[in-house]
Amino acid sequence: MKTKFKIGDHVCWSSEAGKVSGIISKVHTKNFNYKGYTHHATEDDPQYEIKSDKSDHVAAHKGSALTKL
Repeated sequence: MKTKFKIGDHVCWSSEAGKVSGIISKVHTKNFNYKGYTHHATEDDPQYEIKSDKSDHVAAHKGSALTKL
């Protein structure tokens, strides 16, 4: 079963720079455009926008890439 996250959850993920953590700010359940790319999302497999704890960077990831802190 896939883990579902909600707005306000504190999560971490791996990036080229190492482990990054942040707070989920949006949950997408339909395809959406972000930074020039179409990100695919469904009710069963949403994507999450996460604001980094250390910068103003916002990332979009599937739940499979995230770990709840």
